[in-house]
Amino acid sequence: MFSKVHTVGIRGVEGYPILVEADVSDGLPGFTMVGYLASEVREAQDRVRTAIRNSGFKLAAKKVTINLSPADIRKEGTAFDLPIAVAVLAASGIIDPSALRSCIISGELGLDGEVKPVRGTLSITEAAKKDGKTRCFLPEENVEEGLITEGMAITGVNRLRQLVDYLNCPSSIRTAVRGNDFMTEEQNSYDMDFSEINGQLLLRRATEVAVAGMHNILYIGPAGAGKTMAAQRIPTIMPTLSLEENIEISKIYSICGLLPADRPLLSRRPFRSPHHTITPQALTGGGRIPRPGEISLASGGVLFLDELPEFQKRSIEVLRQPMEERKITISRIHGSYDYPANVMISAAMNPCSCGYYPDRSKCRCTQQQVKNYINRISKPLLDRMDISVEASPLTYEEMQGTGGESSSVIRQRVEKARIIQRDRLEGSGIYFNSSMKQTHIADFCKLGTAEKVFLKQVFSQMDISARGYNKILKVARTIADLEGSLTIEKEHLAEAVGYRNMETKYWGGSNG
Repeated sequence: MFSKVHTVGIRGVEGYPILVEADVSDGLPGFTMVGYLASEVREAQDRVRTAIRNSGFKLAAKKVTINLSPADIRKEGTAFDLPIAVAVLAASGIIDPSALRSCIISGELGLDGEVKPVRGTLSITEAAKKDGKTRCFLPEENVEEGLITEGMAITGVNRLRQLVDYLNCPSSIRTAVRGNDFMTEEQNSYDMDFSEINGQLLLRRATEVAVAGMHNILYIGPAGAGKTMAAQRIPTIMPTLSLEENIEISKIYSICGLLPADRPLLSRRPFRSPHHTITPQALTGGGRIPRPGEISLASGGVLFLDELPEFQKRSIEVLRQPMEERKITISRIHGSYDYPANVMISAAMNPCSCGYYPDRSKCRCTQQQVKNYINRISKPLLDRMDISVEASPLTYEEMQGTGGESSSVIRQRVEKARIIQRDRLEGSGIYFNSSMKQTHIADFCKLGTAEKVFLKQVFSQMDISARGYNKILKVARTIADLEGSLTIEKEHLAEAVGYRNMETKYWGGSNG
């Protein structure tokens, strides 16, 4: 007999439909699996045969052939165990195949027939919905996550025999019901706040501008000046996650197995701060079984690189393409994988190895040592930082003073600026000023005569690259949005230019 079972594979962060075909026929007894399979999928035949036997089902000594279609895409993971078992049982006449036409089945099997949880449930249920299926049979532990997909009936199973009973008696199938509204939890409750930062008005302002336009920002200053403190508080002033954003971010964490055990969605924007010993592969993603890296795990939030010059050169240089394209493509011999990188990159560094330059009363580094330390950051990478701001040492009076505005007050201004950007860029597929292409810059960053004269002087005096010129316009557009201005004024340009002064001070200009 022949049977078909529908399931879903995962490629990158998206699911795609897979058809599991089983044929049980006379011939030399055996169990053969084909369809471009990874080793863990090939091992499913032993798990499936043992699970079927230990679940109380007896298969005839026949030839069993399993095909996972499409055969030109590599299948990875253990989520195919359950659909393979069901396909074999249906082809053996133990399961009524009519119940398999409109459902998706996914799950890993234990040798005793227990159904174990799998990764990427959100991607599986969304792909099932796009494929026109109406029900998903999932491991019990994955049910809450599966219920996030609207319009999809979810049934949890914990053993193979339970699933067989459901399929042979459809009237007994129980549909899970979402118990909580996971978006009602307060997302903006943090144990830190911008009001805790004393002084550093320029640093606070630059951070607000960076968040408002999703611009990359680099903090430069001596140790203990508040660089890390400001970066850690960036998520507190970012807009509240929408359901769509939360689902997209949570899909990445689901695939990596990092979703909280008691929640199917994240409650806050990600903040990832990898150690400077991280490898390029861990930062961008990849591996034998490709998985998203730190930059994708920070998508929708912040990737903070503390002590930037201490990172391996290869690690930070691989960020150049994702910073521009907002995605990462991992190429392997058996295919390519696309991971999102819609992230705000924040970095912090000391101006020299001792951390005190240019204060020569404390700095003991030679001029060459300072130059060598600064030059660990290449100018092409620096050019991709929209904003560079200096964190000055705090005075005693500033240390004793009270903090400035709270995160909630700053967040309100940021949200208003984001709404302006979203409305302006509607239909373009982008949502932030930092992502504007050349055509958008031409349309939305038009300058008056006085502004053009000012920027021309700046361009010639500061040796700004073409990329740096565009970034000044993007940042100026964000500053104007924060002020509620329809046009970019000279003061907006002046502030944006000021955020690139660090290049001249420490690096001596920029290039592409």
